[in-house]
Amino acid sequence: MAATIQIAEFNTAGETKTANITNTNMGSTDAVNLDPVANPVVPGENTYEKWQKMEVTAMGGSSKIDNLKIWRTGALGGSATHVTNARETSYGGAETFATPVATASTVADQTMPTSEPTDANLGIGGSLTGELLATGLSDYLVHQIQTDVTDTAGSTSTMNYQYDETA
Repeated sequence: MAATIQIAEFNTAGETKTANITNTNMGSTDAVNLDPVANPVVPGENTYEKWQKMEVTAMGGSSKIDNLKIWRTGALGGSATHVTNARETSYGGAETFATPVATASTVADQTMPTSEPTDANLGIGGSLTGELLATGLSDYLVHQIQTDVTDTAGSTSTMNYQYDETA
């Protein structure tokens, strides 16, 4: 039997958690399951940061969840960049929530990988070698899209989430 894992998102309303989100769309407001058509990003501005965690809600007979990996596939419009706090080395974790901003993120300061990372790039308990032995949450994944005035609106990409599960 497999563990049950979902993506939970946190926003400004007092660190309100929305479990099992249906999308990770980026836009011009801090909202869960955002409609990007109703909340477009003007070229030259940034999206609001997304503050998300992988949440294990049931172990399902597994003894351990670890090796969390996050990456994006698909192209962004123009010279837009997708930044994140996820990284394979010099990991500092993001264990404390901060109100999402639309200014350039100071937490998400790495380029989001566009292919599967070799090793874990999202930690558990502040460490890339952390593990969940029961239900619980990863560290925060913080990410944002930053644009410039010549970028094209309306790009689509896919977020990928992967983990190892030990029976």
